[in-house]
Parts: sequence; C-alpha cells; structure tokens
Amino acid sequence: MFFHLEHTDPLSHARAGVIHTDHGDIQTPIFMPVGTVGTVKGVHRRELEDEIHAQIILGNTYHLYLRPGTSVLREVGGLHRFEGWTRPILTDSGGYQVFSLSGLRKMTEEGVRFSSHIDGRHLFFTPESVMQIEREIGADIVMAFDECTPGTAEYQYAKQSMERTHRWLDRCIKTFDESPALYDYKQHLFPIVQGCVYKDLRSEAAKRLRDLDRDGYAIGGLAVGEPEETMYEMIEVVGDILPHDKPRYLMGVGTPWNILNAIERGVDMFDCVMPTRNGRNGQIFTWRGVMNMRNKKWETDFSELDPQGTSYVDHQYSRAYTRHLIHAGEMLGLQILSIHNLAFYLELVCVAREHIKAGDFKQWKDAVLPELKQRL
Repeated sequence: MFFHLEHTDPLSHARAGVIHTDHGDIQTPIFMPVGTVGTVKGVHRRELEDEIHAQIILGNTYHLYLRPGTSVLREVGGLHRFEGWTRPILTDSGGYQVFSLSGLRKMTEEGVRFSSHIDGRHLFFTPESVMQIEREIGADIVMAFDECTPGTAEYQYAKQSMERTHRWLDRCIKTFDESPALYDYKQHLFPIVQGCVYKDLRSEAAKRLRDLDRDGYAIGGLAVGEPEETMYEMIEVVGDILPHDKPRYLMGVGTPWNILNAIERGVDMFDCVMPTRNGRNGQIFTWRGVMNMRNKKWETDFSELDPQGTSYVDHQYSRAYTRHLIHAGEMLGLQILSIHNLAFYLELVCVAREHIKAGDFKQWKDAVLPELKQRL
C-alpha cells in the first residue's frame, strides 16, 4: 500500500496519513523543502535531517536536466546518490519552469521548444522525454508533464490548455509504465489537475484523473496570480472528487496560513520556495507572526531569534546579531533565516498532524491563524 490514511478531522477534511516509499515513510501532512538543483539553498544535509527534520525534498527536472545533466546522474546511480540524500525525493516535471520562460519557448502538440536560460541552447521537452529524464533523475515520486496555466487565463485558453495537458498525460503514462526502472527502487507517477480558476474545468480534470487510478495526485496551476479565496475554492472542488485513499499534493504553495487552510480542505503534501527565498530576503515566519529582520527595531534586541523555535539557530543567535549579518551581506545571515524558516514549516505541519490525530484540528487552526498573519 502506497498511502495509508490514519485519521481524519471530525470538523474538516484534514487528514493524517503515511506515504510508503522505498526510501522511507513520509508522515502527512508534509512540507517538502525545495532543492532545485540538487541542494536546498544554503542548507547542509545534516541540518535538513537533524534540525529541519525534512522527510522528503524536491528536485526540479528542468534545472537538473541542464545542470549537471542526466548523464552524470545516471552514471552515479541517480540523484539520491549524487547528493547523498537517503530519504525520499520528489521531482516536478519542469513544466512550470519551461512555461515561465515566456518569449524563450514555443509550444506545439508534440511538446515545447525552448532556449536554456543558462547558455541559450535550443532544447525540446516532450511528455516522453520528460518521463525518461525523471527516470534518470530517479526521484521516488515524479510528476507528469503539464502546462501550468496562469491564474488570469481566459476560459477558452484554460480549457484548451487543460485538454492538451490530458493528451500529454496519456503519453506520459504510456511511456512511464512501459519504461523499466533504472535503479533498485520503485518510482510513482502523479498526474496533475489543471483547469485554472474555472470550477467546471477543475471538476472535469479531477474526474478524468481519478479514473486513471494512479498512486497519488497533484493539484497544479494555483498560487499563480489568482486571489487566495479562489485558490481555496479550487482545492475544494478537486478534493471532493479525487480518491480519498490517495495522497493529494498542492504544488508551489505557500504561506503558513495557505498551508493550514489547504490542510483543512484535505491536502496532504506541499512545497514552496518561500521559506528559503523569503529567508534570504530577511523575513522569517514564527508562531507569533512574520518578522522582517532588516527592521531597525531588532538592532539592539539581544534576545533569541525565536524562543519558540525548534532549530539550533533559533537559540544560538540573537535578533540583533542576525539583523547585523543581513545588513552586512554575510552569507551566514541568509543561512540562519533559511534554516529557521524550513524548521518552522516542518514544525507547522507536524503540529497540524498531531491536532488532526487528536480530533481538534479545526479549532486549533482557527485559533492560530490570526497570530501567524501578524506583522511583528
């Protein structure tokens, strides 16, 4: 059994479960740190394991294809061995990165032609080639190749895009199911529900994907320009249709309150660059609210970075010292805030899981959200 559902919250759709992979179990709900090119920016593997308590990390197909290249990864035996990570890995399909290139790409029914943002090389991604690339990268969970539609897309374009994604999905599944595993463990392919902000399209996509009976399902094309409430509405539409005994993965989301609101609606898996990106820009998330460590108010605050924090950086470094590092442009400051944010996100989903198991998730979530959103 790939996914075991353990508990559901009596007052919401929140779930606690376990995903079983050949590289270890993943307790859900879970947040996955983003390791785009084979590393989570500025964070050592030991810190990921012992301080952040990451159970699974994410890699990006587009970026890993460009550097170091799949020939290197295949020679060493896959991304796990290349970066020395023994726990599960998920790879996205690279679709979001390719489509965000805008003027550098041309889409056809066959696939997408694009130019490398590194050296301008002309490249071509098809559903078949992406499946082969993800086989060679060797993640435990891989995503189908899709088109990520902007949240502001017109209905007709969103419909055509969704239909193309479904045709590509058929090709992805055929290639994936007919290709042998390259390494000594099983990989699992997740289709991606698209449909932009249109309920009928989301419903149609979810029903079509449900009938494929895959190991899990991703929800894509959200948090790309649409209002937050619209995102939650789309999650609800999809959640009512997707199988309850399979994990649901909301791609690229988001703030701590986004995550808790999505958990309430039945989402199990999350990833986002926000913890590390915002950390590198001087912002941290805490149980008491959001702190901008560039602000002058922290200049002579010699208290711990976060007395409620779970990682060593929260207690080893002061707010004043961390602010100094950020203003001085020292790499250590960026590392401290990235580690803090990732540890906080993992603690957030861990505490959410405990409240789901206790049966009071909804009450707890409603109580903590106002504090999480405060600007300190």
